[in-house]
Amino acid sequence: MKKQGEAKEGAKRGRGRPRGATEQGLETRQHLYETSLRLIAARGFDETTLRDIAQEAGVSVGLLYRYFPSKRAIVLALYEELSARYAEAAVKMGVGPWRERFLFALRTSLEVLGPHREPLTALVPVLVGGKEEGLFSPGTAFSRLRVQGAFVDAALGATDAPGGTTGPALGRVLYMVHLAVVLWWLLDKSPRQRATDGLIRLLERLLLPASLALKVPGAGAFVRTADALFRQGLLGEPAAPGDAGEEPAS
Repeated sequence: MKKQGEAKEGAKRGRGRPRGATEQGLETRQHLYETSLRLIAARGFDETTLRDIAQEAGVSVGLLYRYFPSKRAIVLALYEELSARYAEAAVKMGVGPWRERFLFALRTSLEVLGPHREPLTALVPVLVGGKEEGLFSPGTAFSRLRVQGAFVDAALGATDAPGGTTGPALGRVLYMVHLAVVLWWLLDKSPRQRATDGLIRLLERLLLPASLALKVPGAGAFVRTADALFRQGLLGEPAAPGDAGEEPAS
């Protein structure tokens, strides 16, 4: 653990420069970031205060504020780190049908999230219900869209990509399926999350008949309906005229 004097010296050297622009500033920020996540994992988000973090890190509250002025800033930093790492890993997605590309995107997500499973588990109430820090909040759209983009690409770039608006709708629906699996994984109490492995194997078996069913005329409407309901229910988007799933005016 760094001593308070060392951290203050790092802040002094970086004064007048962009925050974190110096090597010392980056080290200080990383130290505070890792300390924050460790405390959140151990105590929970609501029970962890900035004063607790500063005390554990051996710095003043004022120095902590320079890097993370709120707990929300810590959560956003976590979103930024994980979504950036995921986007970098997702570019290795191979050529193939959308079901195979989806499974790659899903497994890659779990691999990226793996080292942070404990703080993410502690953050589940925030992830699903936080008005400002939740996954579907406007302020976290940068992270959501970055990850969602990989799933849309998994559908649009597939050898059996659906045509028209069904393609991107399928990608967004697959992103939601992925989020459901991630939530299951975070809450999985089985040894080494073996139940999650079983769930993915079951999902893999279901994807082939699902891909065949999608080729049936009219099946794309179900995908577009699910996508429209997701956008309306979780993102608060208004139902647009012609949106699949919108009830016709009486």
